[in-house]
Amino acid sequence: MRSAAKVAIVGGAFVVVAGGVAYGGYALVGGGGDKGLGGTHTQGAPARTGPPAEDEIKQTSTDFLAAWAKGDAAGAAALTNNQQGASTALTGFRDQAHLTNVTVTPGAANGPVVPYTVKADVSFEGKTAPLSYASQLTVVRGQSTHKALVDWQPAVLYPQLKAGEHLVTGQARNPEIQAVDDKDRPLTKEQFPSLGAILDGLREKYGAKADGTPGIELQIQGDNTTPARTLLTLQKGTPGKLKTTLDADVQAAAEKAVKRFGESSVVAVKPSTGEIRAVADNRIDKFPASLQGRVAPGSTMKIVTAAMLIEKGKATADKPAECPSSAIWQGVTFHNLNNFSMDGEPFSKSFARSCNTAFIKLVDDVNDDGALGRVAADYFGIGQDWKVGVPSFDGSVPASAGAETAAAYIGQGKVQMSPLDMASIAATAKSGQFHQPVIVPQSLDGRALAQAGPLPSGVAAQLRDMMHITATASYGTATQAMSAVGGAKGAKTGSAEKDGQNKSDSWFTAYSDDLAAAALVQSGGHGGDAAGPIVAQVLRAG
Repeated sequence: MRSAAKVAIVGGAFVVVAGGVAYGGYALVGGGGDKGLGGTHTQGAPARTGPPAEDEIKQTSTDFLAAWAKGDAAGAAALTNNQQGASTALTGFRDQAHLTNVTVTPGAANGPVVPYTVKADVSFEGKTAPLSYASQLTVVRGQSTHKALVDWQPAVLYPQLKAGEHLVTGQARNPEIQAVDDKDRPLTKEQFPSLGAILDGLREKYGAKADGTPGIELQIQGDNTTPARTLLTLQKGTPGKLKTTLDADVQAAAEKAVKRFGESSVVAVKPSTGEIRAVADNRIDKFPASLQGRVAPGSTMKIVTAAMLIEKGKATADKPAECPSSAIWQGVTFHNLNNFSMDGEPFSKSFARSCNTAFIKLVDDVNDDGALGRVAADYFGIGQDWKVGVPSFDGSVPASAGAETAAAYIGQGKVQMSPLDMASIAATAKSGQFHQPVIVPQSLDGRALAQAGPLPSGVAAQLRDMMHITATASYGTATQAMSAVGGAKGAKTGSAEKDGQNKSDSWFTAYSDDLAAAALVQSGGHGGDAAGPIVAQVLRAG
Protein backbone atom coordinates (compact mmCIF):
# COMPACT_ATOMS: atom_id res chain seq x y z
CA MET A 1 0.00 0.00 0.00
CA ARG A 2 1.57 3.33 -1.10
CA SER A 3 1.22 6.40 1.10
CA ALA A 4 3.43 8.98 2.65
CA ALA A 5 4.92 8.08 6.03
CA LYS A 6 4.38 10.56 8.84
CA VAL A 7 7.22 10.94 11.32
CA ALA A 8 6.93 12.27 14.85
CA ILE A 9 8.60 12.09 18.25
CA VAL A 10 6.17 10.81 20.84
CA GLY A 11 7.49 10.47 24.36
CA GLY A 12 11.05 10.16 23.05
CA ALA A 13 10.10 7.32 20.65
CA PHE A 14 10.41 7.30 16.88
CA VAL A 15 7.03 6.48 15.33
CA VAL A 16 6.20 5.98 11.67
CA VAL A 17 2.60 6.02 10.52
CA ALA A 18 2.18 4.10 7.27
CA GLY A 19 -1.24 4.12 5.67
CA GLY A 20 -2.74 5.52 8.86
CA VAL A 21 -1.28 2.77 11.07
CA ALA A 22 1.39 3.40 13.68
CA TYR A 23 4.75 1.68 13.36
CA GLY A 24 7.57 2.08 15.79
CA GLY A 25 9.04 1.43 19.18
CA TYR A 26 12.69 2.45 18.75
CA ALA A 27 14.25 5.40 20.51
CA LEU A 28 15.16 8.16 18.03
CA VAL A 29 18.84 7.96 17.07
CA GLY A 30 20.53 11.30 17.47
CA GLY A 31 23.96 12.38 16.28
CA GLY A 32 23.67 15.76 14.60
CA GLY A 33 22.03 14.50 11.44
CA ASP A 34 25.14 12.78 10.05
CA LYS A 35 23.34 9.47 9.48
CA GLY A 36 21.51 8.85 6.25
CA LEU A 37 19.54 5.94 4.87
CA GLY A 38 21.06 2.63 5.90
CA GLY A 39 23.63 4.09 8.26
CA THR A 40 25.53 6.19 5.68
CA HIS A 41 28.27 8.43 6.96
CA THR A 42 29.17 12.07 6.38
CA GLN A 43 31.11 12.63 3.17
CA GLY A 44 34.80 12.52 3.90
CA ALA A 45 34.40 10.57 7.16
CA PRO A 46 36.13 7.17 7.27
CA ALA A 47 33.91 4.19 6.44
CA ARG A 48 32.79 2.24 9.46
CA THR A 49 34.05 -1.34 9.64
CA GLY A 50 33.36 -4.44 11.68
CA PRO A 51 29.95 -5.61 12.85
CA PRO A 52 27.21 -2.95 12.76
CA ALA A 53 26.92 -0.91 15.92
CA GLU A 54 23.73 -0.63 17.96
CA ASP A 55 22.80 2.75 16.47
CA GLU A 56 23.26 1.42 12.92
CA ILE A 57 21.16 -1.67 13.64
CA LYS A 58 18.34 0.46 14.98
CA GLN A 59 18.35 2.94 12.12
CA THR A 60 18.72 0.43 9.29
CA SER A 61 16.03 -1.90 10.61
CA THR A 62 13.69 1.00 11.39
CA ASP A 63 14.10 2.53 7.93
CA PHE A 64 13.71 -0.84 6.21
CA LEU A 65 10.58 -1.86 8.09
CA ALA A 66 9.03 1.59 7.64
CA ALA A 67 9.63 1.52 3.87
CA TRP A 68 8.20 -1.99 3.65
CA ALA A 69 5.10 -1.01 5.68
CA LYS A 70 4.26 1.91 3.37
CA GLY A 71 4.74 -0.16 0.21
CA ASP A 72 8.04 1.42 -0.88
CA ALA A 73 9.63 -1.74 -2.29
CA ALA A 74 12.50 0.10 -3.94
CA GLY A 75 13.32 2.09 -0.84
CA ALA A 76 13.24 -0.98 1.40
CA ALA A 77 15.28 -3.03 -1.08
CA ALA A 78 17.97 -0.35 -1.19
CA LEU A 79 18.56 -1.05 2.50
CA THR A 80 19.43 -4.72 1.86
CA ASN A 81 22.50 -6.55 0.60
CA ASN A 82 20.49 -8.04 -2.30
CA GLN A 83 18.64 -5.11 -3.80
CA GLN A 84 17.29 -6.92 -6.86
CA GLY A 85 16.07 -10.00 -5.00
CA ALA A 86 14.51 -7.94 -2.21
CA SER A 87 12.81 -5.56 -4.65
CA THR A 88 11.21 -8.44 -6.56
CA ALA A 89 9.98 -10.10 -3.37
CA LEU A 90 8.69 -6.91 -1.76
CA THR A 91 6.91 -5.87 -4.96
CA GLY A 92 5.32 -9.32 -5.13
CA PHE A 93 4.23 -8.97 -1.50
CA ARG A 94 1.99 -6.15 -2.66
CA ASP A 95 1.12 -7.07 -6.26
CA GLN A 96 1.04 -10.89 -6.22
CA ALA A 97 0.13 -11.66 -2.61
CA HIS A 98 -2.27 -8.68 -2.55
CA LEU A 99 -1.38 -7.64 0.99
CA THR A 100 -2.60 -4.20 2.06
CA ASN A 101 -2.89 -2.14 5.25
CA VAL A 102 0.47 -3.46 6.36
CA THR A 103 1.60 -2.80 9.94
CA VAL A 104 5.08 -3.87 11.04
CA THR A 105 5.92 -3.72 14.76
CA PRO A 106 9.53 -4.34 15.80
CA GLY A 107 10.58 -6.02 19.00
CA ALA A 108 13.74 -5.57 21.05
CA ALA A 109 16.91 -6.24 19.07
CA ASN A 110 19.17 -9.09 20.15
CA GLY A 111 22.50 -7.96 18.80
CA PRO A 112 22.13 -7.66 15.01
CA VAL A 113 18.88 -9.68 15.00
CA VAL A 114 15.66 -7.68 15.07
CA PRO A 115 12.33 -9.52 15.53
CA TYR A 116 9.05 -8.03 14.36
CA THR A 117 5.40 -8.84 13.81
CA VAL A 118 3.44 -8.17 10.63
CA LYS A 119 -0.28 -7.57 10.37
CA ALA A 120 -1.99 -7.07 7.04
CA ASP A 121 -5.16 -7.65 5.05
CA VAL A 122 -5.22 -10.12 2.16
CA SER A 123 -7.63 -8.76 -0.45
CA PHE A 124 -8.59 -10.38 -3.75
CA GLU A 125 -11.67 -9.89 -5.95
CA GLY A 126 -13.73 -8.37 -3.18
CA LYS A 127 -12.77 -10.91 -0.54
CA THR A 128 -10.62 -9.90 2.43
CA ALA A 129 -9.09 -11.76 5.36
CA PRO A 130 -6.58 -10.73 8.05
CA LEU A 131 -3.07 -12.18 8.24
CA SER A 132 -0.56 -11.85 11.07
CA TYR A 133 2.81 -13.50 11.68
CA ALA A 134 6.22 -12.98 13.27
CA SER A 135 9.62 -12.96 11.60
CA GLN A 136 13.07 -11.42 12.04
CA LEU A 137 15.91 -9.81 10.14
CA THR A 138 19.64 -9.52 10.64
CA VAL A 139 21.67 -6.37 10.02
CA VAL A 140 25.13 -6.89 8.52
CA ARG A 141 27.96 -4.73 7.19
CA GLY A 142 27.86 -4.31 3.41
CA GLN A 143 30.99 -5.80 1.86
CA SER A 144 31.51 -3.03 -0.69
CA THR A 145 29.49 -0.10 0.66
CA HIS A 146 30.41 -0.63 4.33
CA LYS A 147 26.85 0.45 5.15
CA ALA A 148 24.69 -1.33 7.67
CA LEU A 149 22.26 -3.38 5.55
CA VAL A 150 19.52 -5.94 6.06
CA ASP A 151 20.81 -9.41 5.19
CA TRP A 152 18.18 -10.32 2.63
CA GLN A 153 16.66 -13.79 2.93
CA PRO A 154 13.20 -14.88 1.71
CA ALA A 155 12.26 -15.57 5.35
CA VAL A 156 12.53 -11.82 6.07
CA LEU A 157 9.31 -11.44 4.08
CA TYR A 158 7.60 -14.52 5.55
CA PRO A 159 9.28 -17.04 7.89
CA GLN A 160 8.37 -20.16 5.86
CA LEU A 161 9.64 -18.84 2.54
CA LYS A 162 12.64 -20.62 1.01
CA ALA A 163 14.82 -19.71 -1.95
CA GLY A 164 12.82 -19.76 -5.17
CA GLU A 165 9.46 -19.42 -3.42
CA HIS A 166 7.02 -16.51 -3.33
CA LEU A 167 3.61 -15.54 -1.94
CA VAL A 168 0.62 -15.62 -4.29
CA THR A 169 -3.06 -14.88 -3.69
CA GLY A 170 -5.60 -16.08 -6.24
CA GLN A 171 -7.31 -19.18 -7.46
CA ALA A 172 -5.42 -22.11 -5.98
CA ARG A 173 -3.11 -24.00 -8.34
CA ASN A 174 -5.01 -27.22 -7.58
CA PRO A 175 -8.28 -28.01 -5.82
CA GLU A 176 -8.19 -29.16 -2.23
CA ILE A 177 -8.39 -32.89 -1.63
CA GLN A 178 -10.21 -34.95 0.94
CA ALA A 179 -7.71 -37.74 1.42
CA VAL A 180 -9.10 -41.01 2.75
CA ASP A 181 -7.46 -44.23 3.84
CA ASP A 182 -7.97 -47.69 2.34
CA LYS A 183 -11.26 -47.98 4.26
CA ASP A 184 -12.52 -44.52 3.16
CA ARG A 185 -11.80 -42.92 6.55
CA PRO A 186 -10.73 -39.22 6.34
CA LEU A 187 -7.07 -38.30 6.78
CA THR A 188 -6.45 -34.72 7.92
CA LYS A 189 -3.39 -32.73 8.94
CA GLU A 190 -5.03 -31.91 12.24
CA GLN A 191 -5.54 -35.57 13.13
CA PHE A 192 -2.27 -36.79 11.62
CA PRO A 193 0.35 -33.99 11.69
CA SER A 194 3.02 -36.13 10.03
CA LEU A 195 0.91 -36.24 6.87
CA GLY A 196 0.99 -32.47 6.37
CA ALA A 197 3.65 -32.35 3.65
CA ILE A 198 2.40 -35.61 2.15
CA LEU A 199 -1.15 -34.30 1.78
CA ASP A 200 0.22 -31.09 0.24
CA GLY A 201 2.20 -33.19 -2.21
CA LEU A 202 -0.80 -35.36 -3.07
CA ARG A 203 -2.91 -32.27 -3.63
CA GLU A 204 -0.28 -30.81 -5.94
CA LYS A 205 0.05 -33.98 -8.01
CA TYR A 206 -3.46 -35.42 -7.94
CA GLY A 207 -5.79 -32.56 -6.99
CA ALA A 208 -6.87 -32.07 -10.60
CA LYS A 209 -7.72 -35.78 -10.85
CA ALA A 210 -9.90 -35.76 -7.74
CA ASP A 211 -12.78 -33.77 -9.31
CA GLY A 212 -12.70 -30.88 -6.84
CA THR A 213 -12.93 -27.14 -7.52
CA PRO A 214 -10.17 -24.71 -6.45
CA GLY A 215 -10.78 -21.99 -3.90
CA ILE A 216 -9.12 -18.59 -3.48
CA GLU A 217 -6.07 -18.86 -1.25
CA LEU A 218 -2.87 -17.19 -0.15
CA GLN A 219 -0.19 -19.76 -0.95
CA ILE A 220 3.55 -20.24 -0.89
CA GLN A 221 4.46 -21.32 -4.39
CA GLY A 222 7.74 -22.40 -5.96
CA ASP A 223 8.35 -24.20 -9.21
CA ASN A 224 5.98 -26.88 -10.45
CA THR A 225 7.96 -29.63 -8.70
CA THR A 226 7.33 -28.09 -5.26
CA PRO A 227 3.90 -28.48 -3.63
CA ALA A 228 2.11 -25.19 -2.98
CA ARG A 229 1.45 -24.56 0.71
CA THR A 230 -1.76 -22.79 1.71
CA LEU A 231 -1.43 -20.09 4.37
CA LEU A 232 -4.92 -18.58 4.26
CA THR A 233 -8.21 -19.38 2.53
CA LEU A 234 -10.36 -16.46 1.40
CA GLN A 235 -12.97 -18.62 -0.33
CA LYS A 236 -13.26 -22.36 0.03
CA GLY A 237 -13.37 -24.60 -2.98
CA THR A 238 -14.87 -28.08 -3.18
CA PRO A 239 -12.42 -30.80 -2.12
CA GLY A 240 -12.08 -33.84 -4.36
CA LYS A 241 -11.92 -37.28 -2.78
CA LEU A 242 -8.54 -38.98 -3.09
CA LYS A 243 -8.06 -42.58 -1.95
CA THR A 244 -4.69 -43.51 -0.47
CA THR A 245 -3.18 -46.80 0.67
CA LEU A 246 -2.77 -45.56 4.24
CA ASP A 247 -4.54 -47.17 7.19
CA ALA A 248 -5.87 -44.70 9.77
CA ASP A 249 -5.33 -47.12 12.67
CA VAL A 250 -1.72 -47.87 11.74
CA GLN A 251 -1.10 -44.18 11.01
CA ALA A 252 -2.42 -43.23 14.46
CA ALA A 253 -0.08 -45.76 16.06
CA ALA A 254 2.85 -44.42 14.03
CA GLU A 255 2.10 -40.81 15.04
CA LYS A 256 2.04 -41.85 18.68
CA ALA A 257 5.12 -44.07 18.42
CA VAL A 258 7.49 -41.43 17.04
CA LYS A 259 6.65 -39.11 19.91
CA ARG A 260 8.61 -41.44 22.18
CA PHE A 261 11.92 -40.22 20.75
CA GLY A 262 13.13 -37.05 19.10
CA GLU A 263 14.51 -37.13 15.54
CA SER A 264 12.57 -40.30 14.77
CA SER A 265 10.80 -41.59 11.66
CA VAL A 266 8.81 -44.71 10.80
CA VAL A 267 7.15 -46.24 7.73
CA ALA A 268 4.86 -49.27 7.49
CA VAL A 269 4.33 -51.26 4.28
CA LYS A 270 2.09 -54.21 3.32
CA PRO A 271 4.47 -56.95 2.07
CA SER A 272 1.98 -58.64 -0.26
CA THR A 273 1.22 -55.47 -2.24
CA GLY A 274 3.73 -52.70 -1.39
CA GLU A 275 0.94 -50.45 -0.14
CA ILE A 276 2.21 -47.90 2.38
CA ARG A 277 0.12 -48.14 5.55
CA ALA A 278 1.69 -45.37 7.67
CA VAL A 279 4.30 -42.61 7.54
CA ALA A 280 5.34 -40.55 10.58
CA ASP A 281 8.15 -38.21 11.58
CA ASN A 282 9.07 -36.40 14.77
CA ARG A 283 11.89 -34.05 13.84
CA ILE A 284 12.81 -30.51 14.79
CA ASP A 285 13.63 -29.63 11.18
CA LYS A 286 10.29 -31.07 9.91
CA PHE A 287 12.19 -32.92 7.15
CA PRO A 288 10.28 -36.03 5.96
CA ALA A 289 13.16 -38.41 6.68
CA SER A 290 10.67 -41.29 6.68
CA LEU A 291 10.43 -41.09 2.90
CA GLN A 292 13.38 -38.96 1.84
CA GLY A 293 16.12 -39.66 4.39
CA ARG A 294 19.57 -40.66 3.10
CA VAL A 295 21.28 -42.33 6.04
CA ALA A 296 23.59 -45.30 6.50
CA PRO A 297 21.29 -48.16 7.63
CA GLY A 298 23.83 -50.03 9.73
CA SER A 299 23.23 -53.72 10.35
CA THR A 300 19.68 -53.70 8.98
CA MET A 301 21.51 -53.85 5.64
CA LYS A 302 22.65 -57.35 6.60
CA ILE A 303 19.30 -58.61 5.26
CA VAL A 304 20.48 -57.70 1.76
CA THR A 305 24.06 -58.82 2.43
CA ALA A 306 22.86 -62.18 3.75
CA ALA A 307 20.72 -62.64 0.65
CA MET A 308 23.76 -62.02 -1.53
CA LEU A 309 25.99 -64.39 0.46
CA ILE A 310 23.39 -67.18 0.44
CA GLU A 311 22.65 -66.74 -3.27
CA LYS A 312 26.37 -67.00 -4.06
CA GLY A 313 26.78 -70.04 -1.86
CA LYS A 314 29.16 -68.27 0.52
CA ALA A 315 26.93 -68.72 3.58
CA THR A 316 24.09 -70.95 4.72
CA ALA A 317 21.79 -70.21 7.64
CA ASP A 318 22.43 -73.50 9.47
CA LYS A 319 26.16 -73.90 8.71
CA PRO A 320 29.00 -72.52 10.87
CA ALA A 321 30.41 -69.05 10.23
CA GLU A 322 33.52 -67.43 11.68
CA CYS A 323 32.71 -64.67 14.17
CA PRO A 324 35.95 -63.38 15.75
CA SER A 325 35.91 -60.27 17.93
CA SER A 326 37.57 -58.27 15.15
CA ALA A 327 38.49 -58.65 11.50
CA ILE A 328 40.92 -56.72 9.31
CA TRP A 329 40.20 -56.08 5.65
CA GLN A 330 42.55 -54.03 3.49
CA GLY A 331 44.11 -52.38 6.52
CA VAL A 332 40.86 -51.43 8.27
CA THR A 333 39.85 -53.18 11.50
CA PHE A 334 36.16 -53.95 12.06
CA HIS A 335 34.85 -54.85 15.54
CA ASN A 336 31.76 -56.46 16.99
CA LEU A 337 29.78 -54.68 19.68
CA ASN A 338 31.74 -54.99 22.92
CA ASN A 339 34.20 -57.17 20.96
CA PHE A 340 32.11 -60.32 21.41
CA SER A 341 33.05 -63.46 19.48
CA MET A 342 31.54 -66.88 18.75
CA ASP A 343 33.16 -70.16 17.70
CA GLY A 344 31.50 -72.84 15.61
CA GLU A 345 28.02 -71.25 15.68
CA PRO A 346 25.73 -71.21 12.59
CA PHE A 347 25.48 -68.20 10.32
CA SER A 348 21.90 -67.67 11.56
CA LYS A 349 23.22 -66.92 15.03
CA SER A 350 25.78 -64.46 13.65
CA PHE A 351 22.88 -62.75 11.87
CA ALA A 352 20.69 -62.76 14.99
CA ARG A 353 23.46 -61.38 17.21
CA SER A 354 24.54 -58.96 14.46
CA CYS A 355 28.12 -60.20 14.24
CA ASN A 356 29.92 -57.74 11.95
CA THR A 357 32.98 -59.89 11.49
CA ALA A 358 31.02 -62.88 10.19
CA PHE A 359 30.10 -60.71 7.20
CA ILE A 360 33.48 -58.99 6.82
CA LYS A 361 35.29 -62.36 6.77
CA LEU A 362 33.35 -63.31 3.61
CA VAL A 363 34.26 -60.25 1.52
CA ASP A 364 37.27 -62.03 0.03
CA ASP A 365 35.16 -65.08 -0.80
CA VAL A 366 32.70 -62.97 -2.81
CA ASN A 367 35.52 -61.10 -4.58
CA ASP A 368 33.09 -58.78 -6.38
CA ASP A 369 32.81 -55.12 -5.37
CA GLY A 370 29.52 -54.69 -7.26
CA ALA A 371 27.71 -57.80 -6.03
CA LEU A 372 25.89 -56.15 -3.12
CA GLY A 373 24.50 -53.34 -5.29
CA ARG A 374 23.29 -55.77 -7.94
CA VAL A 375 21.44 -57.94 -5.41
CA ALA A 376 19.94 -54.82 -3.80
CA ALA A 377 18.62 -53.69 -7.19
CA ASP A 378 17.71 -57.05 -8.78
CA TYR A 379 15.81 -58.54 -5.84
CA PHE A 380 14.95 -55.63 -3.49
CA GLY A 381 14.30 -52.90 -6.07
CA ILE A 382 16.78 -50.50 -4.46
CA GLY A 383 17.73 -47.57 -6.71
CA GLN A 384 15.05 -48.42 -9.28
CA ASP A 385 13.34 -44.99 -9.51
CA TRP A 386 10.28 -45.64 -7.39
CA LYS A 387 7.13 -43.71 -8.25
CA VAL A 388 5.47 -43.76 -4.85
CA GLY A 389 3.04 -40.89 -5.49
CA VAL A 390 5.01 -38.36 -3.42
CA PRO A 391 8.76 -37.57 -3.37
CA SER A 392 10.86 -40.41 -1.95
CA PHE A 393 14.41 -41.73 -1.88
CA ASP A 394 14.64 -45.29 -3.17
CA GLY A 395 18.00 -46.18 -1.65
CA SER A 396 21.56 -46.28 -2.92
CA VAL A 397 24.20 -49.01 -2.87
CA PRO A 398 26.86 -47.52 -5.14
CA ALA A 399 29.90 -49.28 -6.50
CA SER A 400 32.73 -49.32 -3.97
CA ALA A 401 36.33 -50.33 -3.60
CA GLY A 402 38.75 -51.19 -0.84
CA ALA A 403 37.56 -50.96 2.73
CA GLU A 404 34.31 -49.30 1.60
CA THR A 405 33.20 -52.63 0.13
CA ALA A 406 33.53 -54.28 3.53
CA ALA A 407 31.81 -51.34 5.23
CA ALA A 408 28.88 -51.64 2.81
CA TYR A 409 28.32 -55.26 3.91
CA ILE A 410 27.36 -53.96 7.37
CA GLY A 411 25.41 -50.92 6.14
CA GLN A 412 28.12 -48.30 6.41
CA GLY A 413 30.37 -46.68 3.81
CA LYS A 414 28.44 -45.17 0.93
CA VAL A 415 25.22 -47.15 1.46
CA GLN A 416 22.22 -44.88 2.08
CA MET A 417 18.64 -45.76 2.92
CA SER A 418 15.43 -44.22 4.23
CA PRO A 419 12.98 -45.90 6.61
CA LEU A 420 10.76 -46.46 3.56
CA ASP A 421 13.57 -48.39 1.86
CA MET A 422 14.25 -50.57 4.91
CA ALA A 423 10.55 -51.26 5.45
CA SER A 424 10.39 -52.40 1.82
CA ILE A 425 13.47 -54.61 2.27
CA ALA A 426 11.84 -56.35 5.26
CA ALA A 427 8.60 -56.64 3.27
CA THR A 428 10.49 -58.25 0.37
CA ALA A 429 12.14 -60.73 2.73
CA LYS A 430 8.71 -61.60 4.14
CA SER A 431 6.90 -62.03 0.81
CA GLY A 432 9.84 -63.23 -1.27
CA GLN A 433 8.96 -60.72 -3.98
CA PHE A 434 9.59 -56.96 -4.24
CA HIS A 435 6.44 -54.86 -4.58
CA GLN A 436 7.26 -51.20 -5.13
CA PRO A 437 5.83 -49.10 -2.27
CA VAL A 438 2.95 -46.82 -3.24
CA ILE A 439 0.87 -44.32 -1.30
CA VAL A 440 -1.85 -43.94 -3.96
CA PRO A 441 -3.05 -46.77 -6.20
CA GLN A 442 -1.25 -47.23 -9.52
CA SER A 443 -4.66 -47.20 -11.19
CA LEU A 444 -5.05 -43.51 -10.35
CA ASP A 445 -2.59 -42.42 -13.03
CA GLY A 446 -1.22 -45.59 -14.65
CA ARG A 447 2.36 -44.75 -13.71
CA ALA A 448 5.03 -47.39 -14.29
CA LEU A 449 6.26 -49.00 -11.07
CA ALA A 450 9.75 -50.32 -10.41
CA GLN A 451 10.24 -54.04 -10.92
CA ALA A 452 12.58 -56.65 -9.44
CA GLY A 453 12.86 -60.40 -9.72
CA PRO A 454 11.64 -62.75 -6.98
CA LEU A 455 14.14 -63.92 -4.40
CA PRO A 456 15.24 -67.50 -5.02
CA SER A 457 12.99 -69.62 -2.80
CA GLY A 458 15.86 -70.99 -0.76
CA VAL A 459 17.23 -67.50 -0.13
CA ALA A 460 13.83 -66.14 0.93
CA ALA A 461 13.21 -69.06 3.29
CA GLN A 462 16.59 -68.67 4.98
CA LEU A 463 16.13 -64.90 5.36
CA ARG A 464 12.76 -65.43 7.06
CA ASP A 465 14.23 -68.10 9.34
CA MET A 466 17.11 -65.84 10.39
CA MET A 467 14.87 -62.82 10.92
CA HIS A 468 12.49 -64.96 12.97
CA ILE A 469 15.38 -66.14 15.16
CA THR A 470 16.53 -62.53 15.58
CA ALA A 471 13.04 -61.62 16.83
CA THR A 472 12.45 -64.63 19.09
CA ALA A 473 15.66 -66.32 20.28
CA SER A 474 17.08 -65.45 23.69
CA TYR A 475 20.23 -64.14 22.04
CA GLY A 476 18.44 -62.24 19.24
CA THR A 477 19.08 -58.49 19.23
CA ALA A 478 15.41 -57.81 18.36
CA THR A 479 13.78 -60.22 20.81
CA GLN A 480 13.08 -57.74 23.59
CA ALA A 481 11.49 -55.16 21.32
CA MET A 482 9.42 -57.78 19.48
CA SER A 483 8.28 -59.71 22.56
CA ALA A 484 4.79 -58.19 22.53
CA VAL A 485 4.34 -58.54 18.76
CA GLY A 486 2.39 -61.59 17.64
CA GLY A 487 1.96 -63.36 14.34
CA ALA A 488 4.58 -64.72 11.97
CA LYS A 489 7.33 -62.30 12.78
CA GLY A 490 10.94 -61.46 11.98
CA ALA A 491 13.26 -58.52 12.55
CA LYS A 492 16.73 -57.03 12.18
CA THR A 493 18.39 -54.36 14.30
CA GLY A 494 20.98 -51.83 13.22
CA SER A 495 23.26 -49.16 14.61
CA ALA A 496 25.03 -46.81 12.22
CA GLU A 497 27.95 -44.66 13.29
CA LYS A 498 28.26 -41.19 11.85
CA ASP A 499 31.06 -38.66 12.15
CA GLY A 500 30.27 -35.89 14.61
CA GLN A 501 27.66 -37.89 16.55
CA ASN A 502 28.33 -39.12 20.07
CA LYS A 503 25.71 -41.87 19.68
CA SER A 504 25.00 -44.07 16.70
CA ASP A 505 21.77 -43.89 14.70
CA SER A 506 19.23 -46.46 15.85
CA TRP A 507 17.64 -48.61 13.11
CA PHE A 508 15.08 -51.39 13.30
CA THR A 509 13.08 -53.18 10.62
CA ALA A 510 10.61 -56.01 11.15
CA TYR A 511 7.43 -57.68 9.97
CA SER A 512 4.43 -59.39 11.52
CA ASP A 513 2.09 -61.29 9.22
CA ASP A 514 1.28 -58.91 6.32
CA LEU A 515 2.72 -55.72 7.79
CA ALA A 516 6.36 -54.61 7.73
CA ALA A 517 7.82 -51.47 9.29
CA ALA A 518 11.14 -49.72 9.72
CA ALA A 519 12.18 -46.90 12.03
CA LEU A 520 15.16 -44.59 12.35
CA VAL A 521 16.04 -42.60 15.48
CA GLN A 522 19.03 -40.42 14.75
CA SER A 523 21.56 -40.53 17.60
CA GLY A 524 19.24 -43.06 19.25
CA GLY A 525 21.92 -45.66 20.07
CA HIS A 526 21.38 -49.39 19.62
CA GLY A 527 18.66 -50.47 17.22
CA GLY A 528 16.60 -52.34 19.78
CA ASP A 529 16.66 -49.49 22.29
CA ALA A 530 14.91 -46.69 20.39
CA ALA A 531 13.85 -47.68 16.87
CA GLY A 532 12.73 -51.15 18.03
CA PRO A 533 9.91 -50.01 20.36
CA ILE A 534 8.62 -47.66 17.63
CA VAL A 535 8.39 -50.46 15.06
CA ALA A 536 6.81 -52.85 17.57
CA GLN A 537 4.11 -50.32 18.45
CA VAL A 538 3.26 -49.85 14.77
CA LEU A 539 3.18 -53.59 14.04
CA ARG A 540 0.81 -54.21 16.94
CA ALA A 541 -1.66 -51.79 15.35
CA GLY A 542 -1.73 -53.87 12.16
